[in-house]
Amino acid sequence: MKYMNVTNIKDFIITGFPGLLPEYYGPVSVLLLFVFLCIVFGNAFVLFIIVREQTLHKAAYLIFFHLAMTDIMFGTVTLPKIIARYWWNDMISSFEACFVQMYFVHSLGAVHSLILLMMALDRFVSIWFPFRYPVLFTNKNVSIACSLCWILTFIRLAGIVFHATTLPYCDHNVIMQCYCDHISITRLGCGDGGAYVQHVSFANAMVTLMVPLTFIILSYFSIIIAVLRISHSERRHKVLSTCAPQLFITCIYYVPRCFVYIANNLGYSFSPLARIVITMMYSLIPAVVNPLIYCFKITEIKNALKRRFDNGKVSSMINNKRNVK
Repeated sequence: MKYMNVTNIKDFIITGFPGLLPEYYGPVSVLLLFVFLCIVFGNAFVLFIIVREQTLHKAAYLIFFHLAMTDIMFGTVTLPKIIARYWWNDMISSFEACFVQMYFVHSLGAVHSLILLMMALDRFVSIWFPFRYPVLFTNKNVSIACSLCWILTFIRLAGIVFHATTLPYCDHNVIMQCYCDHISITRLGCGDGGAYVQHVSFANAMVTLMVPLTFIILSYFSIIIAVLRISHSERRHKVLSTCAPQLFITCIYYVPRCFVYIANNLGYSFSPLARIVITMMYSLIPAVVNPLIYCFKITEIKNALKRRFDNGKVSSMINNKRNVK
């Protein structure tokens, strides 16, 4: 059957978690709202600390700043609509809004991957080339590099989204997902071009995911080798304490994604509900966990928080004494 290159649907229906009973809509919406608030306020708190503390105005923390920005934006792009779906049963997303959401979902994911690569390179250069580090990783250079990650990624992903709009969308408009993504939308396209659009997108996704991941693995592997060569135990512990939080952030972002890709390539198929739950977990859990890692595992940020807390207690004590007098 041949289709004319005409789109006759005006909106998409977001199903969310398939098979979820109506009595669970309230608890699920509350849980998603809690996750959304944790992402926004947790990462906003990290941004505030980095901006206000002069001691954190360094290249490494500029990278954390951009990472927190991607987490806030991703949560803002994805969660309000699915919360509305379960809170007010608002399942409808306009055709244009769905493509805009898809654009930001994939663009922010790609930017996040590149920022993680920047983080790994920062640690690699600081450990293997410590004398070159102050020259290469200046605040200006890191700001330019991170800005290019955003700009070039948003330009590149615009082509992928535009490619998806060339498909005709004729009759089917039900998206089996919690937000509009490329696979869910292009599966609804009619005609013969859907497979080609999906193959181009898959190749782009592999480059976006695997190229940074390859460099990240190599850089952290070389860092581990460098650590094993350090004879002084205190310095070794300092290097590990600096790299471990960043390595953990990288793992919780990449490992679940790699698991899904490997499972699919091995022929293991997930149920729609399991696929959506896994997707939501690897999309949102890193954004929730990252602020905790920043604040409790990264020494300079932890020390900055302690100083602010101690200064706050001192100011409070002084004010109380004045009030007593």
